[in-house]
Amino acid sequence: MLEDNKSFDKVSANYVSLNPISFLRRTAKVFPNRLSIVYEDIKFSWSETFERCKKLASALKSEGLERGDVVGFIAVNTPELYEAHFGIPMAGLVLNAINYRLDAKTIAYILSHSETKILFVDTEFLATANKAIEISKMQIKVILIKDKYFQELEPSKGLDYEKFISSNPLEGFDSNPGDEWDTISINYTSGTTGNPKGVLYHYRGAYLNALGNALEWDMNVHPVYLWTLPMFHCNGWCFPWTIAAKAGTNVCLRKVEGRSIYKAIEKYKVDHMCGAPIVLNLVIEAFSDRQITLSKECKVMTAAAPPPPKTLKAMQKLGFSVTHVYGLTEVYGPCVVSTWKEDWDHLPLDDQANLKARQGIEYLVQEDINVIDVKTGESIPWDGKTIGELLLRGNITMKGYLKNIDATDEAFDNGWFHTGDLAVIHTDGYIELKDRKKDIIISGGENISSIEIENCISSHPLVSACAVVAMANEKWGEVPCAFVELQNNEILSESELTEFCRENLASYKIPKKIFYENLPKTSTGKVQKTKLRERLVEKFA
Repeated sequence: MLEDNKSFDKVSANYVSLNPISFLRRTAKVFPNRLSIVYEDIKFSWSETFERCKKLASALKSEGLERGDVVGFIAVNTPELYEAHFGIPMAGLVLNAINYRLDAKTIAYILSHSETKILFVDTEFLATANKAIEISKMQIKVILIKDKYFQELEPSKGLDYEKFISSNPLEGFDSNPGDEWDTISINYTSGTTGNPKGVLYHYRGAYLNALGNALEWDMNVHPVYLWTLPMFHCNGWCFPWTIAAKAGTNVCLRKVEGRSIYKAIEKYKVDHMCGAPIVLNLVIEAFSDRQITLSKECKVMTAAAPPPPKTLKAMQKLGFSVTHVYGLTEVYGPCVVSTWKEDWDHLPLDDQANLKARQGIEYLVQEDINVIDVKTGESIPWDGKTIGELLLRGNITMKGYLKNIDATDEAFDNGWFHTGDLAVIHTDGYIELKDRKKDIIISGGENISSIEIENCISSHPLVSACAVVAMANEKWGEVPCAFVELQNNEILSESELTEFCRENLASYKIPKKIFYENLPKTSTGKVQKTKLRERLVEKFA
């Protein structure tokens, strides 16, 4: 029998808390002169980024903040927000990257709920931030991010970021967390059903998911990563830390537009980028206008709403290799990936696109996934037909919801995180989302997947985007209703689109009403179906 393992203790020689700051420290040592970040004509090497992050940490410590205090950021993807992902935890503080598209009332709630002590604000959003602080009635120190590529109507007055990190006399440092379970950041959910919930991330999860990104994407050393994904969303799916680990180059964009994406890819030879399907559509439109394909393959990771097979096929033709992932704020972003198999290489493009549209299997750093019958709690069969709720478990699951034990306990029922998403499991073990619990349409006793209808309508050559919600019906209880965006001011009658659906869907799945209008979306590209339901109420009031 082996010697009792309990006789061995954790000591500094054999145990160190997992901490993504270590990625930056290593890369600055090994590749000090390689380009870390570029934003227009602003460029920093990895040694310079390391020093700037230490200066930020030192400046924050000089403010008298205590370990675990929250520091907020309302900013676009510029070097300052990237540095915050290292400098704030270096000081033992918690990063709260806030969605700059939120209204003042919601931001006020986030500031108050998180007890934010200092707030860094890009001057473009200063008016909203000031209003939010006023609503919150909190004493919050504001530090301005003055981006020379944003032209203010009137220069903002106040302490700016560069002066803040340079004025402190203390030497920079890079502290480690006392425990890898310490909170590194807080991210707020979209709050579609009430106030947003504060999701707490620990150092261990941030470290592991950053590595998971690199492993699942087969990311080589020195990738060139284009920031089309907002860093405020799940801390950029943990990619600030991933790119540091791989000694890559971060290419920043102030505005995510088709033209700017195209120019950045060509100029910097971008080989990796992330974003929702809406970003993919921007890319398709930008490149189709020029009738060219990439000189070098660019890998794209997409999530949020499942991308229509049509979109995936178009990206592939342009020279982009798309990896489809699934995740939520509560699991650090991506946690399920549609891992590609060599056997699929020779399939027709349409078949390949359909396979890529599935969510897939668990991340290497995600311990387990399961899909259960919502009534019995039993695991569903792998038949690609039976629908159940997707559950997740592992080291890249949140600590819990800040100041909300009840919601945390409910989410972690029976030792699993309950996503609220409905899925099937195919015979190969790959999952495919069918709907949110709240979005499934039950018509005359039949469960109808809104995603299936959306994919069908989106496959029409004149359709740019589509969202399907339930519409009340006296006979059937509820029936599908579609909201559709057309491409380039094209004209498509409701009857024509209905006939197209009739050719591709079961009769009970055909939308009973179609509206042509712009879809309301979140900053991450998710369609806000709650607002579409509100529109329905207004239309039939």
